[in-house]
Formats: sequence, structure tokens, C-alpha cells
Amino acid sequence: MSSISRRAVLASTGAIAAASILPARAQSDFPSKRVTLIVPFPPGGPVDLTARQIGQKISEYWNQPVIIENRPGADAVIGAQAVQRAEPDGHTLLICAIHHSVHPSLKASLPYNFLEDFVPVSGAGIFPIIVCAHPSLPVSNIKELIAYAKANPGKLSYGSAGVGGGTHLSGELFKSMTGTDMLHVAHRGSAPAMNSLLGNHVQLMFSDGPTAVPQVEAKTVKALGISPSRLSLLPDIPTMEEAGLPGYSAHSWSGVVAPKGTPAAIVAKINAAMVRALKEPDTVDRFAKFGAQPAVQTPAEFGQFLKTETEKWARVIREANIPTQQ
Repeated sequence: MSSISRRAVLASTGAIAAASILPARAQSDFPSKRVTLIVPFPPGGPVDLTARQIGQKISEYWNQPVIIENRPGADAVIGAQAVQRAEPDGHTLLICAIHHSVHPSLKASLPYNFLEDFVPVSGAGIFPIIVCAHPSLPVSNIKELIAYAKANPGKLSYGSAGVGGGTHLSGELFKSMTGTDMLHVAHRGSAPAMNSLLGNHVQLMFSDGPTAVPQVEAKTVKALGISPSRLSLLPDIPTMEEAGLPGYSAHSWSGVVAPKGTPAAIVAKINAAMVRALKEPDTVDRFAKFGAQPAVQTPAEFGQFLKTETEKWARVIREANIPTQQ
């Protein structure tokens, strides 16, 4: 073999070896730059607050900035699509929510398949659903509510933050499980829906914790039950199971996913940082103050959770005959 050929072979071999080392080195060096956590909702809501608490902690652990970028629009689709198109290197992440498990059954078309085009990293927050009633409604618990609704079909209405969200589908699940007939009134957000309840324009709201807690504490609404578990801020409110509706489980949530193709080693590193952040006492306290609970999960557990949620809400949407949206 000539010296030129030998040099060419050596150079080629060296290039292949270097290429095989690069991915491993990139993973071990992660994060090598700032990390962007995209929130597909406006600032100030429970998902946004969750993201900011976790991002601050992870930034401290890694000594790299974690930037919270709000990209609302198209019912949380725009932000998700931005992450789907991002480089799968762990530096761009999405904090997702119940909307992303509902969309496959509610929207006529989506620019991605959420279960296939994203990699689950970890759960983040659980936002309990609190069944709230106007003080004038003559019921004091879930059993009485069911009896009243059955005796007055079509006369009760409940407000929600919008079609297809947790505050809507929680009510539809309740109707399905109890065989009751109540009118759904959609609003543009949880705050307007709660205002309608306060004004007795609707009689009920299956509210997210952050919206309900201040009103329950002020006794401007009656809390009849909570799902999935009791809340430390409102320890006297029974769970829906305890209140007389066994098998009922509904809550809003947030979690983190990465673009498809993100290496498992990087996913594991992000998950470890998130678990550490979610277990910090000040994180638990901060979450509790806005009616949330940490959701500590492995990537596999969160992946199974996403699959279960997607199947569950598909069934509820089908049984409630909720029309698809464009």
C-alpha cells in the first residue's frame, strides 16, 4: 500500500472514530449552553408557575441558564410544534399539559403525533380539580349534588376555562359517571369562569386548584369534593371517592417532554434534575401555595401516564359527543 493510501485509510479511520465519540461527548457535556423551556401558555398560569420554579432550580444545579419562553397560541399547539422542530439535544424542552392528551380526540388535525414525536422526561405538577358550588345551591356534599342534579335535569350549569380543558372534561366525566344532565358553559380562561360562578350565572365549576383555593378560603364558594387527593391548603375537603363517587379521578397536570430523538442519557440527566427540584422543600411549599402538588415520575412512568390520559379523555370525549375542532 502506498504512503498516500495508508494516510487516507488512517485519516478515514480517525474520522469515523471521532464521529463515534462526538455523540457520547455531547451527552456527557450536557448542558453545554442555555436550556430553553417553552411554555405554550401565557405567563402567570399554573403551568407557567410550575415551569419557572423548576427552571430556577435546574439552572442552579447545572450552572447554566434555563430560559422560560412563553409561546401561547392555537390552544398550546404552537409551543409544542416549536419544540417538535427543535434540535433533539436536550437544550429545548416543552412543559406540556392535559391539553396535549386531549387534542388527538378533539382536534380535526394536528401538526404532530404527541405520543410519537416527543420523548417523555418527567411529570411536573398536579393541579387538583375542586368541585365548587355557588353558596345558594342547596347542596353541601357530592351525594347531595348528584341527587339534586338528577331531580333537576338540565337545570344546573357549570363553567369551564374552555372546551376540551381539564375544567370542562372533569365535568363531562362527572356527568357520565353519575348519569346526570348539566349544561356546560365555556369561558376564555379559569378566572372568567370563576367570576360567572361568583355571580351565580353558573351554579358549579370543576375548578383547577389555583383558581379555586382563594375563593374557598374566602368562603365565596362551597367546595364539595376534590380529585385526585386532598390538598394541604384545604385539608377538610374530601376526595371525590370519599365524598361518594368511587372511581372518579380527574385533574389537570403539567410535565416535560423533549423532541423525538433526544438521547436517553440526556433525558435521564434532565429527569434526575427535575426529580431533585420537585423534592426540594421550597418547591413543595411554593406549589402548595398555588394549589398544586409535585409529580415525581421516571420517563417511563410519565410516558405511561401520557398514554393513559390520552385514552381516558378520548373515551370521555366520545361518550359526551363533543365535536371536533379545526
